[in-house]
Amino acid sequence: MTSALILIANGTEEMEFTITYDTLVRGGVSCTSAFVPDSESSPGENKAKCSRGLVVTPDTILASVENSAVADYDLLVIPGGAKGAETMSGSAVVQALVRDFLYKQKYVGMICAGSLAAKTAKLPRQPLTSHPSVKEALEQDFEYSEDPVVLSGKLITSRGPGTAFPFALTLVELLCGKEARDSVYGPMVFPPGTPW
Repeated sequence: MTSALILIANGTEEMEFTITYDTLVRGGVSCTSAFVPDSESSPGENKAKCSRGLVVTPDTILASVENSAVADYDLLVIPGGAKGAETMSGSAVVQALVRDFLYKQKYVGMICAGSLAAKTAKLPRQPLTSHPSVKEALEQDFEYSEDPVVLSGKLITSRGPGTAFPFALTLVELLCGKEARDSVYGPMVFPPGTPW
């Protein structure tokens, strides 16, 4: 079964995490959420307080899966939210995972400020997007775009909470095919004229 590792930290943007997780599951992807601790986290802590106060209990902690992640998962997802993205992009483990997933020709999805991980992982210059608040930090090193979703080989980036659905649906299509995307899209009952 196709599988995804979705990271979460204190300060992660709720919509980007939950919409991506939920949409992937609807598409038939087995999802595992992993907590990335910050400097204020207690040892073994496994609860993330998201950017708007929602508390999420992830499936595991990053330390438990870091050594097997590239072998076990087809997709790595890094959501945004300023504080959460800072924690994730500053993590040497996350940076190594980003590089390793891409080296092994596996997908990496980054949304919002999560795209900062492309810079800290020292990815080569390529097309990318992000939340406008971190555009300045990225536009010198990447071919910056303001498209809702940007594909660059196995790297998929997106802009923010408002683009979480097209981001997640794109991930479903890449992992499981257009039929799977269509089967998820219909029952979600987007308003007529929705552009994705």
